[in-house]
Amino acid sequence: MATIRKGDLVQVISGTSQARGGDRGKQGEVLEVLRDENRILVQGINFVTKHVRVGQTQRGTKTGGIETVEAPIHISNVALVDPETKQPARTGVQVEEVTKDGVTKTVRTRVFKPSRRAAKPAKAEKAPKADKAEKAEKKPATKAKAAAPKKKDDE
Repeated sequence: MATIRKGDLVQVISGTSQARGGDRGKQGEVLEVLRDENRILVQGINFVTKHVRVGQTQRGTKTGGIETVEAPIHISNVALVDPETKQPARTGVQVEEVTKDGVTKTVRTRVFKPSRRAAKPAKAEKAPKADKAEKAEKKPATKAKAAAPKKKDDE
């Protein structure tokens, strides 16, 4: 069973960040799955500029010029988005055997696994650090300076 199908919502998980003009973190719908190449076309992601030769249709309208189109992206660079949480999630396949009228049929359904991040308890917040002035007041004088009285030379 294919993990990603046409019409699925996916999120780009690798590449250049959006701050630098990339697509990482963007979500889009799968337009086409290219099984032989392990690539998918995602709506609104991985735009490239394509130069098309100028020509004419049979009606006489001109075609061609510079177009911006979506290019395929590798399947390993995207993650399926859970429709309930709208977050990228890992998926598994649940296999069931259904018997109806004496015919056994294997049914495979895609199941979204719970996020490992959501299962972990939140970390306790640390107390704010004290200022340098407060540390200096709390710190006692060193023993060498406090214990050694000043000597006067009386010769």
